[in-house]
Amino acid sequence: MRKRLFLLAPLFAATLIAQTTPVWPPTPDHPTLPLWPGTPPDAQPAPGPEGDLTTPKDGSAGGKRIIRLGNVSAPTLTLYAPKSKNTGVAILIFPGGGYHTLSMDLEGTEVCDWLNATGINCILVKYRVPEPGPYPKSSAPLDDAQRAVGMVRAHAAEWHIDPNRVGVLGFSAGAHLAAALSTHFDKRLYPPVDEADKLSCRPDFAAIIYPGYLALTDQNFAPNPDVQPTAQTPPTFLVQAENDPVHVENAVVYFLALKNAKVPAELHVYAEGGHGYGLRQSGSPVATTWPKLVETWLHTIKVLQ
Repeated sequence: MRKRLFLLAPLFAATLIAQTTPVWPPTPDHPTLPLWPGTPPDAQPAPGPEGDLTTPKDGSAGGKRIIRLGNVSAPTLTLYAPKSKNTGVAILIFPGGGYHTLSMDLEGTEVCDWLNATGINCILVKYRVPEPGPYPKSSAPLDDAQRAVGMVRAHAAEWHIDPNRVGVLGFSAGAHLAAALSTHFDKRLYPPVDEADKLSCRPDFAAIIYPGYLALTDQNFAPNPDVQPTAQTPPTFLVQAENDPVHVENAVVYFLALKNAKVPAELHVYAEGGHGYGLRQSGSPVATTWPKLVETWLHTIKVLQ
């Protein structure tokens, strides 16, 4: 018995290392570019050095800790390209975190793993946080989002991406950012800095996953007037759980606004699931089924052939 335990010890140690090794920052095989050639517009000093602000007291998801990246003042985008089949589709990922931190693994790298497995290029956007709140309380995250879409289109040929099939997918506050970008793309919020800013920053489609800030809780869940869809807003997918403490009305109200603007939209509401599950097992069907629903939707709107 002692011998068997001795043999298992290195295996257990390797498993423990695999579970605790950080997945951020990205490895060298994932190209990372600064979003801005110099000082970003609307720049504010960070309250401390950039890093993982997760503490032992913070909650987990799916039984695993979450990397909560904070004090981001130097935004970047990182390309995760499919290792085999490349469909040419690209999706920019906006992690959530209440505009205070970014869930870089739960709502970032793990999402890229799923998208790469379906042949989709994933571009993980590290946008600036902390910020005082959603646009227009702060313009910096939306500056970064607009800039990121233009940069992806500027690198489309190099990265084997179809510039007409570039979408966004966001979680929680990042879902609000994806919706804000979907309704604020006709004019940059900042002075153009190079050729990338001459390209459209309108997403070709948007996936909004358990969003916040789209319905005003202090006004009986009235639609957020700063995120109003128009006929030019891209086709949109929404999913949220009815028992989400951030309130399912965020998805429902935004869906109705899309419908009134005659924007093709698809809404899925689950009875249970809570908030902040990403793709991890959460004890309810939502976390394991919404990615397949997104894939089906991408075929429906002819993004995936």
